[in-house]
Amino acid sequence: MAKTDLVQKKCVPCEGGTPALGEDDIKTLMEEIPEWKLRDDHLRISRMFSFPHYLDAIPFVKKIAETAEKENHHPDIRIGYKKVTVTCMTHAQNGLSENDFIIAAKIDQLLSK
Repeated sequence: MAKTDLVQKKCVPCEGGTPALGEDDIKTLMEEIPEWKLRDDHLRISRMFSFPHYLDAIPFVKKIAETAEKENHHPDIRIGYKKVTVTCMTHAQNGLSENDFIIAAKIDQLLSK
């Protein structure tokens, strides 16, 4: 898989029966979202975001939710004290798809807005 500009891509509907990404594709895509970590034997990616105050995290979570709705690909979001943890996986494929990397890149871009 060649390097792409993930934020310029759109998530596509996921279908059961489509295999999850292989290790080589995951490795290539991880280079585009270096702050994210692989979890659970390459089944998920996640990132923790820190904020100065608890309430500072709420507008960020709202932006994530709006982006997820627009892309029709929804990460798991956990709000803790001054921290937000986002986890992505494609349930229909029981692993990672390109959509997970697209939404992760778009979430990273939210920080600069």
